[in-house]
Amino acid sequence: MADPGQDPGHGAPETCGLEQILEALKLLLSPGGSGSSSLQITKHDVLLATLKSNLSALEGRFQKEPRWKKLRLLRDEIASKAEWPQNSVDVTWSFTSQTLLLLLCLKGTMLRLAADFIPGKPNARTPEAAPALSPDTLSISQQKTVQSVLQFVVTLGVCPYLMPGVGVPLRYRTEFGAVVQDVVCLDAAPDATRRLYTSCRVLLNVAQHASLGSLIFCRHFGDIAAGLCQLGFCPTKRKPLKPEEEVLTEEERVLSRKALRDILDQVYQPLAVRELLILQGGSPQSCTDAKTPARCRAPAWLRRFCGQLLSERLMRPSGVQAVVRGILEGAGAGAAGGSDAEAAAADWKKCDLIAKILASCPQQCLSPEDYYRDICPQILDLFHFQDKLTARQFQRVATTAFITMSRERPQLAAKYLLQPVLAPLHRCLSTAEIPESDMVPGTILVTEEELSRCIEDIFKVYVVGNEPLAVLVDSLLPVLGVFFSLYCFTKQSVSHIRSLCQEILLWILGKLERKKAIASLKGFAGLDKSVPTLHSLCQFRAATQGGIVITIKEAVCDEDEALYQKVSSEQCQVEHLGDLLSHCQECGLAGDFFIFCLKELTHVAVESEAELKMQPFSSRSLLELEQHQTLLVEGQEQKLMVLQLVAVLCERMSEQIFTNIAQVVDFVAATLQRACASLAHQTESTVESQTLSMSMGLVAVMLGGAVQLKSSDFAVLKQLLPLLEKVSNMYPDPVIQELAADLRITISTHGAFSTEAVSAAAQSALNKKDPERGREEQQQTSHEGHTDASHSHLEQQQSHEKSNHTGLESSAPLSPQEGSEPSTTSSQKSGSVTTEELQEVLLSAYDPQIPTRAAALRTLSRWIEQREARALEVQEKLLKVFLENLEHEDAFVYLSAIQGAALLTDVYPEKILLGLLAQYDGNKDKQTTETRMKVGEILMRIVRALGDMVSKYREPLIHTFLRGTRDPDSAHRASSLSNLGELCQRLDFLLGSVVHESHLLK
Repeated sequence: MADPGQDPGHGAPETCGLEQILEALKLLLSPGGSGSSSLQITKHDVLLATLKSNLSALEGRFQKEPRWKKLRLLRDEIASKAEWPQNSVDVTWSFTSQTLLLLLCLKGTMLRLAADFIPGKPNARTPEAAPALSPDTLSISQQKTVQSVLQFVVTLGVCPYLMPGVGVPLRYRTEFGAVVQDVVCLDAAPDATRRLYTSCRVLLNVAQHASLGSLIFCRHFGDIAAGLCQLGFCPTKRKPLKPEEEVLTEEERVLSRKALRDILDQVYQPLAVRELLILQGGSPQSCTDAKTPARCRAPAWLRRFCGQLLSERLMRPSGVQAVVRGILEGAGAGAAGGSDAEAAAADWKKCDLIAKILASCPQQCLSPEDYYRDICPQILDLFHFQDKLTARQFQRVATTAFITMSRERPQLAAKYLLQPVLAPLHRCLSTAEIPESDMVPGTILVTEEELSRCIEDIFKVYVVGNEPLAVLVDSLLPVLGVFFSLYCFTKQSVSHIRSLCQEILLWILGKLERKKAIASLKGFAGLDKSVPTLHSLCQFRAATQGGIVITIKEAVCDEDEALYQKVSSEQCQVEHLGDLLSHCQECGLAGDFFIFCLKELTHVAVESEAELKMQPFSSRSLLELEQHQTLLVEGQEQKLMVLQLVAVLCERMSEQIFTNIAQVVDFVAATLQRACASLAHQTESTVESQTLSMSMGLVAVMLGGAVQLKSSDFAVLKQLLPLLEKVSNMYPDPVIQELAADLRITISTHGAFSTEAVSAAAQSALNKKDPERGREEQQQTSHEGHTDASHSHLEQQQSHEKSNHTGLESSAPLSPQEGSEPSTTSSQKSGSVTTEELQEVLLSAYDPQIPTRAAALRTLSRWIEQREARALEVQEKLLKVFLENLEHEDAFVYLSAIQGAALLTDVYPEKILLGLLAQYDGNKDKQTTETRMKVGEILMRIVRALGDMVSKYREPLIHTFLRGTRDPDSAHRASSLSNLGELCQRLDFLLGSVVHESHLLK
C-alpha cells in the first residue's frame, strides 16, 4: 500500500537522533502526565484543549529552539512529500497528522542509523562479551513511548472512521475511546475515508521497519485489518460517481486489498485467524446505557469476505494448526499452552467447534476430495505434539474432526484418514504383497516410531473418540489379526503399548456384532484361516529404543525347531486369548465364545466314521490322496486347538462367565448335544455322565426357585425339550433318564409340576459347589435354603435382570470384592452388623409388606450414616436398592428410599440424579408436596456435588425446577424458585434463556 521507493528520511540535508524524535513524541503526550495517563481524560473540552496545547507547544519548540532545527527540517521535508492533507479544522486530525509525520521521521532515522552502523570486531580476549547493539535499537522506555503514540494514532486516526459493524466500536472499548468518538468531527475536511486511508498507509509504511512493525501489529493488527477491509472491499454505491466525487480511486482500493493480503501473509497466522474471526463475528451484543445506540452486526459483505480469508488461512501449509491455535490461544491458552491452558484444554465445546470447522469443505475448494487431500495430513499431525498441554487440546480437536469427517464423508475419510493411520499394519498382513526388495531377512518393514505412532493414533481415534461408526469398525476388522499378534508379543515383556493394544481389542470386540466378534476370536485362536493375520514372513522384534519393529524373519532350516516355534506360538496365543476374554465376561462375549467352543467340542469328542473311511487306492490319484491326507491333518490340528482352547478357557474364566439365562441354556444344550452324539456312536463315558448330571442339575437349580423365571425365560428353556427327550429315551443310566423326563415336564408346565428328582438334583448341584454349605443347608429352613441357593453366579445374573421387579439381586452373597475395599481394621472394629443380618435386611427391602420394606430401607440408611463396614462394602448394591424402591407407589416406601439415596450423593451423584429425575417425572400424580420438596433438596445437593459436571444435565434440571414453579402448593413453588436461582448461578446461566424455556413449557 505504501510506496517503498519514496521512503522518507533518506536524502535529508540534516539528520537528528532518535532521542530528539522521541522527546517530540513525548511532548505531544506530556500534558496529561505520562504517555498512558492521558487516556483517562473524560471531558470533551479538556481533550480538545489538550490536543491544541500539545500541537502549539511542539510548534513553539520547532520555531524558537535551535536544537530542534534538524528535526524540524526533517519533518518539513517529509511533510512536503506527503500526499495527504495535514491541516484540518478538526484538531484530532491535525494532531494525528503531526504524530504520523514524527513516526515517519522515527522510521527514517532508524533505517539510516542501521545502514551506517559498522559493528566492531569481537575481542578475542573477551569472547563471552555480548556484541554491540545496533543504534536503531529502542530501549524499553522508548518502546513504551512508541506504544503510547501508536495507541493515540489508532484511536484518533483509524477507529473513529470504521463503519458500523466493522471491528469493535471505539466507544465500547475504553472511556477515553468514547470521548474520542464524540469529539471527532466527521464533517470537516478531509473526508473520513481519506483520513482512514492515510492512517493505514502511514502505519504500514512505518511497519516496514522490523521493530516498529512488531509494535504495530502486536496490538493493532485487528484495527488496521478492519480499516483495509473497509477501504478495499466495502461495496460502493451503484450509481457511478464522477472522478471529483470519488474519495478513493480504484488504484487506491487495489492497493488496500494488496496491503491486506500482504500483512495477512506476514503476521503470526494464529493472530490473523483470531482477528478475522472477530471481524467476521462483529462486536458483542450488550448495552448498558439506553441512550447508547445498539451495536451493529458485521455487514454481510464483511462476513463473506472474512470467511473467504479464513478458508485461505486454513488451506495454507500448516493452516490447520493456525486455525486451532488462533481460536484456542484467543481463549487464553497462550502460544505454547500458557498459564490458562488447563482451562482451555477442558473447554471441549470449543475444541468440538474447531473440529466441525475443519470437517466443513470451503466453497472455494474445487471438490471435497481436494480439500480432504490437503487437510487430512494436517489433522493427523495434530496427534503428535510433544507439549502435554498443547497436545491435550490438539488431540481433542483431531479426534473430533476425525470422527466428524468419518460420519459426514465416510469414503473420503477412509481414503485420506484411515488408510494413512492403518498403513503400517496393512503392510504386513497375510494378504499383502511384500516387494522383493524387502524380502531380505532382517529388513525392517515397520519402524519402531511408525508402529508406536500407529497404535497411539488408533487408540485416540477409536477408544478415546468412542464412536462406533461403521466406517471406523470396518476399517479395523482386516488388521485385527495383526493387532492380536502384536498384543501377544507385548505380553512377553515390558511394553508401553501393551495396554493400548488391549484397550483397542476390547473396544472393537465390544462394538462389533456378536457374530463378527465370535468370528474375530476364531481367527485369533487359529480356528478360522480366512481371517487375515500377520504375514508368514513377518515377525515382531524388540527395538533398540524399547519399542517394537516388524521385520522379515529368517528362515528356519531345522524342521523340529520350526515345529517347536509353531506349537509354542499357538500355545501362547491361546493363553493370551484367554487373558483377553477374561475382560469380556460382563458383556457376555466370553460366555458366547465358550459356548461356541463347546459346540465345536461335540465334533471333536465323537469323530464321524465316514470321515475316517478312505476309498480304495485304485480309485484315487496320488495328488488326491495327498490332498485328502492334508485335509485330515488340518482337521485333526483344528480339533486339538479346540481342546486346548476349551482347557484354557475353563482355567482362566470365572463362574461369572454366563451373564443371562440364554447363555446358560445354550451351555446346557451343547452338553446335551454332545451326550446325544456320544450315544449315537456308543462312546458314553463316566466323565460325560458326570458332566451331563451337572448340566441338568443346573437346570434343576433354575427351576427349583433359586431364580425367579419369567415366561420369556421358559420360552428359552423350551429349546432343551427335544434334547431332554432324546436323553430320556436313549441314555442307559435310569437316574439320568428319570431326571431328563422330569425336567422336560417341569419346563413344559412352566414349573407348575415339579418332582422330588428335580429338587434333589438342584440340591445335589449346590452341594457339589459348596459341600460345607450343603451340610448346613440340611439343618436350615426352606426359606434359608432358597437364600443360600442364590449364591450361584447364575442366580446373581438372573436376579440382576429381575431387580427392577423383584430385587432378588440383593440376595446374592455379599463379599468385600463386590464393593469398595475397606481396611482390615475397620472391618474388625465394626462388628455390629454381620453379613447374614445385612443379607436379611436386603431381602426385606423387597418384601411385599409395606411396613417391612420401609423399615428395611430406613435400617440400611441408618447403617450408612453410622459408617457400618459391611454396609460400606456394598454401597453400589445399596444404591440399586434405593433407586428401585423410588418407583414404589406408596409414599412411605419411596420417601424412605429418597432418604437413603441422599446419603450416597457424594459417592454416586450422577446415578442418583438420573434416578431422581426419572422418579420426579414418572410419579408426579402420586407424589406429595413433601416428596417433591425432598427430591428438589436432594437434586440441589447433587448439583453441588457434581461441580462443573452439572452443565451436562443442565436442561433436565432446569425443566424439572421450572415445572415446580407452577405447582399449586406455594411452599413447593418457593422451593423450586430458590433451587432454580442457585442452579442458574452455578451455571452462570442467562435469565433470558430460562424465561425462554419457561415460555416453551407453557
